[in-house]
Amino acid sequence: MVALLTAGGLSLAFTLFLTPVFIKLFHKLQWGQFIRDDGPQAHHSKRGTATMGGIVVILAVLLGYFIATWVSGDPPTTSGLLVLFMMVGLGLVGFIDDFLKTRKQQSLGLGGWAKVTGQVIVAGTFAVLALQFPNAQGITPASTHVSFIRDLPIDFLTLGPIIGLGVFIIWICLIVAATSNGVNVTDGLDGLATGASILSIGSFVVIGFWQFNQSCFGGGGEDPLRCYDVRDPLDLAIVAAAITGALIGFLWWNTSPAQIFMGDTGSLALGGALAAFAILSHTELLLILLGGLFVIEAGSVIVQRAYFKVTRGKRIFLMSPIHHHFELKGWAEVTVVVRFWIIGGLLVAAGVGTFYLEWISRA
Repeated sequence: MVALLTAGGLSLAFTLFLTPVFIKLFHKLQWGQFIRDDGPQAHHSKRGTATMGGIVVILAVLLGYFIATWVSGDPPTTSGLLVLFMMVGLGLVGFIDDFLKTRKQQSLGLGGWAKVTGQVIVAGTFAVLALQFPNAQGITPASTHVSFIRDLPIDFLTLGPIIGLGVFIIWICLIVAATSNGVNVTDGLDGLATGASILSIGSFVVIGFWQFNQSCFGGGGEDPLRCYDVRDPLDLAIVAAAITGALIGFLWWNTSPAQIFMGDTGSLALGGALAAFAILSHTELLLILLGGLFVIEAGSVIVQRAYFKVTRGKRIFLMSPIHHHFELKGWAEVTVVVRFWIIGGLLVAAGVGTFYLEWISRA
């Protein structure tokens, strides 16, 4: 518990008090946001706002996590380091994208395929590493099973060791790409993606701590019908607490009117971390609820593009992602953000509730 509070508190303090320093630095470096010409007209006033705030969040998380593990006396675990690897790796992909945007002074940085390639490289490396480093019980950080709240009977290795491993890597790449891009498209209004990420990633503080208390390897949850065989659940909760704390502090400066944007550096990093939590806690399909708002946002883009092509130019929404649709219908930006937070919070509550009900049902 001390490590959880330390990680969250230090990360929060870092972003809350030091973000203004980074805002001044980013302005000096001319890292300002470029606004799309085809976007809502109200957004043009945001041009030049400091971007790449994801750097601040990532630094805060690293500081909070490593100091917390040092204070607790427990060394960092493989699972915790894997989440950080995913976060930093995709944050680097996003940083390259943001840097190219600021340098070219246009809204397009990395090409679509270049960005996907970066995501696949990071996710593929993560997938391979997550099947290494077994603990004393022989449990690796990730499982080759498809999971919902626990591992399902579907095991990729039944296809054979080589083909199964290949399909597993593809599966992980799909989860990571879908989640990181979902957070990325949600990051279009002041504080929207930040607040939604606080709710989604914060849920893994609860899930990780509960799995630790009900672990099959100690902690009082040795009941074979109800315990969890997750490798390092407490450390996953500590990383989640660090990220949640960092985002709460960052939201102080990112809420409307935002003084800094997280940029692709932050949105891809957060999406990657969220995917990593789901994979390592064996709750992959539960992510549909826990990250439900991101699913809706990404789904609106897919539906809009598909309908546009099928109907040769017609649109379902005034603009996608769907938060822009409501802006163009006359909703105030703050109204859209708060209502979407409510939707995201309800979906997270449904996800955590489903997680707990599954445990009760196994009594």
